[in-house]
Amino acid sequence: MNTLQTRRSALRTLSSGFGSLAFAAMATEEARAAEAKANPLAAKRPHFAPKAKNVIFLSMGGAPSHVDTFDYKPQLIKDTGKAGKYGPNLLGSPWKFSQHGQSGLWISSLFPNLSKHADDMTLLRGMHCDQPNHSQASMQTHTGSFQFVRPSMGAWTLYGLGTENVDLPGFMVLGEARSAINFGNAFLPAVYQGTKVTPPGASQGRRGGGGSSELFPNIKNPLLNSGSQRVQLDLVQQLNKNKLKRDQHQPQVEGVIQSYELAFRMQTTMPELLNTSEETEATKKLYGIGDDATDSFGQQCLMARRMIESGVRFVEVSHGGWDHHSNLREGMETQSGQIDKPIAGLLSDLKRRNMLKDTLVIWAGEFGRTPHAQGGDGRDHNNKGYTTWMAGGGVKGGFSYGATDEHGYEAVEGRLHIHDWHATILHLLGLNHEQLTYRHAGRNFRLTDVHGEVAREIIA
Repeated sequence: MNTLQTRRSALRTLSSGFGSLAFAAMATEEARAAEAKANPLAAKRPHFAPKAKNVIFLSMGGAPSHVDTFDYKPQLIKDTGKAGKYGPNLLGSPWKFSQHGQSGLWISSLFPNLSKHADDMTLLRGMHCDQPNHSQASMQTHTGSFQFVRPSMGAWTLYGLGTENVDLPGFMVLGEARSAINFGNAFLPAVYQGTKVTPPGASQGRRGGGGSSELFPNIKNPLLNSGSQRVQLDLVQQLNKNKLKRDQHQPQVEGVIQSYELAFRMQTTMPELLNTSEETEATKKLYGIGDDATDSFGQQCLMARRMIESGVRFVEVSHGGWDHHSNLREGMETQSGQIDKPIAGLLSDLKRRNMLKDTLVIWAGEFGRTPHAQGGDGRDHNNKGYTTWMAGGGVKGGFSYGATDEHGYEAVEGRLHIHDWHATILHLLGLNHEQLTYRHAGRNFRLTDVHGEVAREIIA
């Protein structure tokens, strides 16, 4: 029996002997800590039975207008041109809203494909955050803090649950995620940070897929074969371990040792993962791959599905360009046209593979937009009320939770702060946000800081 098994056995015996709930909880946490130390990326037991096992976060950079997408405001349309609470010239949505699915969710005509999945979606229409500035609000959406560098939601998820495939990064980032802070590990061990994958077609303008070396640079070694690399790596790792033994506490060196081993294994696993040529033409068409407008984001959504299917715990897919201070009509048509079919394809593909029930799909910008016009054909920033949505992963389908006022200025019912949003996401993954902590600089830190309430009303 190995050391870890012996320790688990002793803990179980002691727990049974004392009959103490407190001791049992301590034993569980010690076992989790021992598992994490043995292999920090190994799958860990959640705090309780999870609804979801994986997350795909569709991050819309620039802040889409909620009153033009998922927050139907008939009074705003009636009051177009009138003075509003925060400024003149209220602007009703130029797009028609209609009810979809058996649930009758109101969704804008900007999403003709996604609206077919209304009965899979929970619309969170009472969202609000602390800052109306892009960088701070985006940072808070990803990390829970707009003031300090903190671990990202993906890093916390990986820290809490590990991954189901230790030959791949457990947290991967696709698309236009510009700030490393938003997918970083901060003070968590380096192994939990997000791994960036170059979006398909971002630089070469190619379509329909490409070589894995274009998507993930330096995945192949042109100088050494696998055996020679292993010999070289063993020497480097021994030197690193000697330093770690001498210094005793060197998180950076620990991170290097783990990352080198993972990188070696990734030379085999990543090319296979990123190669979408084996997918059927019908599947590619489902995601809009091959069409000019949807090809790039469609490939990213398809890769997100492949990553989740391969055991990656958390995948973020970013899409920018939603900051419409002007040119609202043309801009919203363009941006929504790029994501509508790919996201609908992703939900359809997950459902037909029986994966949606275990995969939590999240769609969110960093805040919303004002109901009044800016410059005649634009909307300004609005952090007081906006909409995000979730699908799969244990949330109710065809459900609307929370509301903004009649013009969409601010959340007035079912208010969800970012801390509540994070607490709910972790809860769906089987993690108690108050227990998922990491000790740093003399205190325990968590994703939700000292706040956060789970929105139990949205859980199926």
